Amino acid sequence: MDPNHYRFRGVWRLAAPASAVYAALEDVRSYPLWWPEIREAREIDEESGELVVRALLPYRLVIGLESTRRDPAAGVLEAAMRGDLNGWSRFTVAADGPGGARSRVLFEEDTRPGKSLLRRLALPLHPLFRANHAVMMYRGRRGLSAYLTGGGADGAGAGGQGTADR
Repeated sequence: MDPNHYRFRGVWRLAAPASAVYAALEDVRSYPLWWPEIREAREIDEESGELVVRALLPYRLVIGLESTRRDPAAGVLEAAMRGDLNGWSRFTVAADGPGGARSRVLFEEDTRPGKSLLRRLALPLHPLFRANHAVMMYRGRRGLSAYLTGGGADGAGAGGQGTADR
């Protein structure tokens, strides 16, 4: 078991059409409007940017993102990550049920810390790092749901779940 290797997988179910969910997830600059842990989103160019993230634990991460796949027809958004985290993340958005009014978002991530302090603390704090990520994903789902329904970023009334796999 490598304590510095993290694989996450989560499913968000949202009361919004897949096209609206995809558009919101594609607009990384808007993430701070609805995802409380995303403190800043900077665009470098059309295919890359940088996120500043801070969840419950008292550290912030600066993560460079480079788009590696943007496929609206398949509902796939994928990015390579570098900096304080190295690896990749992917959102796959699909209609959920008849009528197209609901969506299912599959989130997948495979990452390793780039920050030396996080690598050194991985063994004793591995469960806390995973819990921190779970809270961030829960709040991201709630925030996106509220954002898409015009309810603000507090995330009231969102449905879905997130899980982390190791």
